[in-house]
Amino acid sequence: MSRIASDIARALSPVEFCRSIGFEPDPWQAQVLESRHPRILLNAARQTGKSWVCAALACWVACYEPGALVLVVAPSLRQSQELYLKIRTIARSMDGGAPPADGDSASVWSLSNGSRVAVLPGSEQTIRAFSSVRLLLLDESSRIEDATAAACRPFLAVSGGQMIALSTPAGCRGWWYEAWENGGNDYERIEVKARDCPRITEDFLRAELAALGPHMFAAEYECSFVSGAFTLFDEADLKAMFTTDFAPLFPNGV
Repeated sequence: MSRIASDIARALSPVEFCRSIGFEPDPWQAQVLESRHPRILLNAARQTGKSWVCAALACWVACYEPGALVLVVAPSLRQSQELYLKIRTIARSMDGGAPPADGDSASVWSLSNGSRVAVLPGSEQTIRAFSSVRLLLLDESSRIEDATAAACRPFLAVSGGQMIALSTPAGCRGWWYEAWENGGNDYERIEVKARDCPRITEDFLRAELAALGPHMFAAEYECSFVSGAFTLFDEADLKAMFTTDFAPLFPNGV
């Protein structure tokens, strides 16, 4: 493939962009990269590559869509900056180096094509000024406060941009859990358990299960919305006790 053809392929496809920097996406990562759904819930186990694939998509959007605004929001500034560092690392690995920048700091990367990548702490008071967001990444979404998540949604109202909320579960509570369980077709749901990742070994998972116990292991590595270790009943068991189908109780009608 010629250099020009390679550049065109990279610009048209985030999957080809990843391959050009030596990163072959797993099938589920390719699904994230190629999805055009406006709202994605990415429930992925620790160390499966969810942050990396979102960083790659953010870099692709910023580099190949002039004037794009990419926002990274996490419960704390330190957490959002970790994803930001992955974005910058990917940019530096591009053929020819990182794209020209008009400005660069620990929290904002401004490209010469007019695109920006900005990172924010998860505070409802500090994020309201943004608009026309092309890509919104909500990292550690299960730990982002409901008010903060609600304040982020209008960012996409006019731009028609995309939101990807990536996390591991943190119990049966909060906006991310409600969206996963009850959000219907408003969201595309992608689940990646640790055993689905070829880079995580069975020996490692056995050791983690022994060290963490079943509740924490289920949340961190099996994408399960489990109740806390000290609750009397598990959420799944409680749900199984109730039904909305009363026909078997009244075979002859009421």
